[in-house]
Amino acid sequence: MDNKTALRGIRNFAMILTLMVVSATVGYDIGRRKIGVSIAPRKAPFIMIENKYPPEKLDISFNLFWDVWERINQQYIDRDEINKQNLVYGAIKGMVSAVGDPYTVFLPPDDQQRSKEDLAGSFEGIGAQLGMKEGHIMVVAPLKGMPAEKAGLLSGDYIIEVEAEDTTGWTLPEAVNKIRGEGGTIVTLTIVREGENESLKIPITRGTINVPSIETRLITADCSSSKSNGGDFCETKTVEDCTNCAQIAILQLSRFGGHTNSEWQEAVDQIIGFREKAAVEKKNFKGMILDLRNNPGGFLQSAVFISSEFIESGTVVQQKDATGTVEKYEVERVGRLLDIPVVVLINGGSASASEIVAGALRDHKRATLVGVKSFGKGSVQEAQELAENAGLHVTIAKWLTPNGDSINKNGIDPDVVVEYDRENLDLDEQFAKALEVLVK
Repeated sequence: MDNKTALRGIRNFAMILTLMVVSATVGYDIGRRKIGVSIAPRKAPFIMIENKYPPEKLDISFNLFWDVWERINQQYIDRDEINKQNLVYGAIKGMVSAVGDPYTVFLPPDDQQRSKEDLAGSFEGIGAQLGMKEGHIMVVAPLKGMPAEKAGLLSGDYIIEVEAEDTTGWTLPEAVNKIRGEGGTIVTLTIVREGENESLKIPITRGTINVPSIETRLITADCSSSKSNGGDFCETKTVEDCTNCAQIAILQLSRFGGHTNSEWQEAVDQIIGFREKAAVEKKNFKGMILDLRNNPGGFLQSAVFISSEFIESGTVVQQKDATGTVEKYEVERVGRLLDIPVVVLINGGSASASEIVAGALRDHKRATLVGVKSFGKGSVQEAQELAENAGLHVTIAKWLTPNGDSINKNGIDPDVVVEYDRENLDLDEQFAKALEVLVK
């Protein structure tokens, strides 16, 4: 499959999605009436319906739904193999997908369990955060050092096939379910990548994904030659090569998970230690780079916690719900890095909670943003636990930056735009530019 054909398929998906929405309308109405469906343990199909709440007065008939149910159970050639529970799950999935929001999803028990594992920080799979863009499965960010990154998967890749199975119409949980698997096994993804004329097949050996949220280090940078040699970028050097160069703390935050806050406190201890040691040794400590590239997000609470490290007071993020009500999340504590110069790195893989942090630091003028526009995932999902260990993720609100800019679908624009050169992976021009901005 060439890229032109694949991309044409992506455009045509809008029409296919419309048909899917129409076919799911009955499911939507079942949800509105809050009807519980259960199967009695009998050989012949026997359906029990219980109205758990008084239904609204709706001019809708369920005759078509039950007509199809009966026809399937009576006429399907392998009707003895029909799983009645899966029919119910399928109807609920259709109802939820009719909303048209890729992040509002129904999770059967297995998918619900995987969803809980995602932010715990340990599971088996390929180590990549997936998202939806224009109705298609997209790689938001491969996690550093994980199988997906090692195999060459990149942020922005569209996954059009998993093991030769077309992903058109898949939900995110369905994609995760197909891609995740036992460590040591191989899954082959077919992807469409910007700049490539043909689709690419990438085999990835699954592994155990243990993801530390944070990596911290201290580097020495020399920017003295960036102007004289006609370039715009600084060079990193060892302390021995450049004793008078600038010292800069690098904090790479890969996700906002369940252990991020405690890991963050340890990282801040290190940065304060770097600065104090530089002062004693009369070194030129210039500040820090917060690298949020390919950070797919996570917990809102962690985003507020981390933003509060740099902002003295005020709003971190605003949450606007369906009624138009706006709730403000304020700085929640006294930060320890309130006076440190900061540059934040973002790219198309920076999503969700990482966009909250970047937007907050930008609006409060606490950091310069370098890189390219972020992903634009600014909606709020409430994870609800249902009966039978199933789950429902519902988009209940959208995020706004402190200045009122909507993050969803818009993303966060950097102050200094630097594209990433995929032809020269050894040269990180975004990082080099961040050094220059911090040192100058």
